[in-house]
Amino acid sequence: MQHISQTPFGRSLNKGDLRAAEMLDAPLPQLARDKWAVMRDLTVARAAFGVSDRDLAVLNALLSFHPHPTLAEGDGTIVFPSNASLSERAHGMPESTLRRHLAALVKSGLVIRHDSPNGKRYARRAGEQLQVAFGFDLRPLLLREAEIGQAAQATRDAQARYKALREAVVLILRDVAQLIEYGREAVSANWNALSDMLALMNREMRRKLGLEEMTDMHLRANDLREKAKTFIPKEKTKDMSGKGINNERHIQDSNINLYESESSKEMEEVAAGSPLPSSLDDLNPSGPEKEIEAPKLPLWLVLQACPDARDYSPEPIRSWDDLIARAEFVHPMMGISPSAWVEATRHMGATNAAITVLAMLQRSEEIHNPGGYLRALSGKAADGGFSPGPMVMALMQTRNAQAV
Repeated sequence: MQHISQTPFGRSLNKGDLRAAEMLDAPLPQLARDKWAVMRDLTVARAAFGVSDRDLAVLNALLSFHPHPTLAEGDGTIVFPSNASLSERAHGMPESTLRRHLAALVKSGLVIRHDSPNGKRYARRAGEQLQVAFGFDLRPLLLREAEIGQAAQATRDAQARYKALREAVVLILRDVAQLIEYGREAVSANWNALSDMLALMNREMRRKLGLEEMTDMHLRANDLREKAKTFIPKEKTKDMSGKGINNERHIQDSNINLYESESSKEMEEVAAGSPLPSSLDDLNPSGPEKEIEAPKLPLWLVLQACPDARDYSPEPIRSWDDLIARAEFVHPMMGISPSAWVEATRHMGATNAAITVLAMLQRSEEIHNPGGYLRALSGKAADGGFSPGPMVMALMQTRNAQAV
């Protein structure tokens, strides 16, 4: 059935009318399409076409006036219900509201108006055959069926991705909650900060997040879980002998005389004029170590070399756990990402990573890219080629030189 007129009744021509005229000239697909299958796909992909559920309720009512279960070229695609009949099929929708939703369907290019000379909707028959009909043409649904199907599949894929991400985030945050609960009893660390971050993320999850926001939430939840894991010490199962055993005994011994003896030797090296490291290669220890070792430096020496660490909290640093908590608090302010911090703790150990970060804080004016610098040191530590001892001793040398 051909359109006699391509211009609207009672209003000016616009770009939408010209676009509709182009659709009238486009050839229809040869195969018939199930009109209700197209409607279901359009319901899924409605956001892509800029229509609401109420607009689709009116379109559903229009489709119900089409006498065939499929849309095809030879069956005619124009329906011509009166406003009263259409309102009844749309569950009693007021005519003023009906007109607004019909206009939205026309604007979105899902239906085309075929206005009569007086603007009314009717059909003229010759026997049993329709000669001409004036009303709403459903032709765009047939022309755009492939586009609608692709948009619906893309929407379903995005919904499945969103659902999987949300499930993963919920499970990861549950892991974090249990790690915090276990960690509070197992080791002293800055669990309150982790607990606050967990509460904030749980609060965000109560909002309706978009796919991009949920993807970002998934990354943040993973970082939070990795951060919680770094606070919990791992038991070493590998036997150590020779020098390794002596090192472990020396580290774990809490006798102050041992620390004094060790620090005296280090201070003698400073007095002998150990050079300030000028590159990453200068920060290497004497040889690669296959095990992540606890720091050989006494805590008091680290604090003396890195006094700026005290400026970030009124609470004193009395233990290695306090030092780790301070580095945990400071590293985001330095521009070090959670993933860079997690990588450092994995390759250096939490304590050595904390010493390194606080030493970098002390040299913040010299280090322009703290995150990249820490990752470089982590890479060296992974190969057994870095420990923070030379950094601390270089800082002590600088302080002694300034004191003189």
